[in-house]
Amino acid sequence: MSEAQISLSHICKVFSLGDVEVKALDGLSLGIRQGEFVAIMGSSGSGKSTLMNILGCLDTPTSGSYRFESVPVETLNRRQLADLRNTKIGFVFQGFNLLARTTALENVELPLLYDRHRIVANPQARAIEALQRVGLGDRLDHEPNQLSGGQQQRVAIARALVTNPPIILADEPTGNLDSRTTLDILALFQKLNRDGLTLVVVTHETEVAKYAGRLIELRDGVLLRDEINRQPRDAQADLAVLTGEVSDEAA
Repeated sequence: MSEAQISLSHICKVFSLGDVEVKALDGLSLGIRQGEFVAIMGSSGSGKSTLMNILGCLDTPTSGSYRFESVPVETLNRRQLADLRNTKIGFVFQGFNLLARTTALENVELPLLYDRHRIVANPQARAIEALQRVGLGDRLDHEPNQLSGGQQQRVAIARALVTNPPIILADEPTGNLDSRTTLDILALFQKLNRDGLTLVVVTHETEVAKYAGRLIELRDGVLLRDEINRQPRDAQADLAVLTGEVSDEAA
């Protein structure tokens, strides 16, 4: 793998609640290399959502240094941060965040309309390609209320992919999905990761984390565990077992 794509050094984040200061992150340091599939775990209040917001340049640390592809993020102004988010990071959320009464194709096209620097000759073709990549080439004209939860999340993933970002940040992306659909989305994530995409997934579900290649666990804003998962589960194989396409013995 290459040098660290993301590098955090002694990151602290303090929130003031009246006269009380709460330290959400306490001197956190870690690096994420290009092509990794990382699961960030922790109970409520562990700091994982705060970390995700900082990684996505949606929030700034109180102290410490964050470098994204060797660029010190703290030196960027608001417009530069917006450009970084739009061109370098794809976001996937638990709640899908799709526009109602808007087709899958139109939802996926949206990020291309906010890119001030890159004029895409045919944004519709780019959006169609992204939807085909997630297996929804036959659902282009469907609105969110015409799609299942798993299909809506696939539209959200296509929207994250349409600008060709090098990294995807996913915050509890399977939190609203049943077991079968969760495996379906995890299989898609693993495929995207095999294609070279860096994936960082925040989850409180240990079962979801088992499909990542690296496990990071936070507790009270500090790094409790950071280890390589040398035998991540194969979501496509587990999905085949669940749907009865192969037997447990064969798997």
